[in-house]
Amino acid sequence: MDDILRYTACAISSHHCRCFDKLTEEENELLEKNSVTIKYKKGEVICKQGSFVSQVMYVEKGLAKVFLDNGTNSLVLKIIPDGNLLGLASVSQEYNTYQYSAMTYIDSVVRQIDINLFRELLNRNPAFAREVIDILSANSVQIYGRFFCLTHKQAFGRLADILLCLSERIFKSKEFDLPLSRKDLAELSGMSSETVIRILKKFNEEGLISMNGKELIVHNYDRLQQISDKG
Repeated sequence: MDDILRYTACAISSHHCRCFDKLTEEENELLEKNSVTIKYKKGEVICKQGSFVSQVMYVEKGLAKVFLDNGTNSLVLKIIPDGNLLGLASVSQEYNTYQYSAMTYIDSVVRQIDINLFRELLNRNPAFAREVIDILSANSVQIYGRFFCLTHKQAFGRLADILLCLSERIFKSKEFDLPLSRKDLAELSGMSSETVIRILKKFNEEGLISMNGKELIVHNYDRLQQISDKG
């Protein structure tokens, strides 16, 4: 159970999309004709919660957050790295608006695919449809884990989760340039910016990490993992 929670509580999506590998040559040509590639600057909105759906989006390059927003407060559901889809909740014709917003953390490249063509591919290609179902299932499991983390883990455990996820799933290294601000980290972990700064300082003092500008180095991975596990 601990291993499952450790895997699913991560804010970063781990399911790399392989559905397009299942398309035929003809279907790939249709996809090319019915999609466009858009470059987004850091901080740009990719899709807006409540707006009408016209496309499904594939993040070819970059990093984005998926979040709910009521105008006063926001809740980050997950982070989307390269190779992930946005807007899948709206492939059902029962939902004609986006159920969440998405915004880039860094400069990103996103392919926008016509929603009607995407639905047609689901109907005509069972292997493609199965891959999309797998993605939807993985998304649900991950969000369940995220809610468990946010409601049952203490501040130190939540921030340890974020740092471990960035190290494991995005950069695959213990040394990387942190693309998120202290405010972004606070938003992800459900804390204030002041609390994040205090915990980062504590992690640094205990030799778990070190930071120089945006460069972050994880020195004691096992100890961070223990803090994450104990919450």
